[in-house]
Amino acid sequence: MAAPPQPDEPPRPAAPPPPAGLCNACVHQQLVPNRRGSVFSLCRRSKTDPSFPRYPRIAVMECRGFEPAQADRPEGG
Repeated sequence: MAAPPQPDEPPRPAAPPPPAGLCNACVHQQLVPNRRGSVFSLCRRSKTDPSFPRYPRIAVMECRGFEPAQADRPEGG
């Protein structure tokens, strides 16, 4: 059994969130943090189409609503 952390030890950093699969590259993803440090992947497509889950189970490997997010969009388009 591991010993409990000592009071003078710095807190351990939180583990990075697991990859969300396609959602990480989708224009419809919105990352939603909570007060405890967790981050959830919201599918904004669920707001207009109830067949999409609001918070899909990750990692999403296939999605009929996937649209690639474009990092370098030209102005006005």
